[in-house]
Amino acid sequence: MKYMLVMRATDEGYASMGEVDFDKMLETIGRFNDEMIRAGVLLAAEGLEDPADGVVVDFSSEPPIVTDGPYGETKELFGGFYILNVASKEEAIEWAKRAPLAGPGFKTEIRRVSTIDEFPQDNEWIQKERAWREATGQL
Repeated sequence: MKYMLVMRATDEGYASMGEVDFDKMLETIGRFNDEMIRAGVLLAAEGLEDPADGVVVDFSSEPPIVTDGPYGETKELFGGFYILNVASKEEAIEWAKRAPLAGPGFKTEIRRVSTIDEFPQDNEWIQKERAWREATGQL
């Protein structure tokens, strides 16, 4: 089963990262990533850029409204993610508990990633997506 670990932090959490030596942080995260690679569970891992450089597309009106970051009303922002292939939610939780970015202001949300096999296979759009995934080596 695939699980996404969504790394979240408050403004205070992000501020505390500014006090950490960047090379040390890379080494700590690198060791954690290497551990997941050696265990055969890591499928993807990416960090996200500063939210001040992002935008939000709000669909509450027509046409949708695009707003520049930062997002003042947001209490926790996504900072990055991991996608793991593990046997259970419990295993995903155990990996999340070992993540090196921990402390006040940091949280990890864990969500199962649905697979294409869970959708109606006789649907034209699912069949097209399956063909694309097979052609690109994703299945």
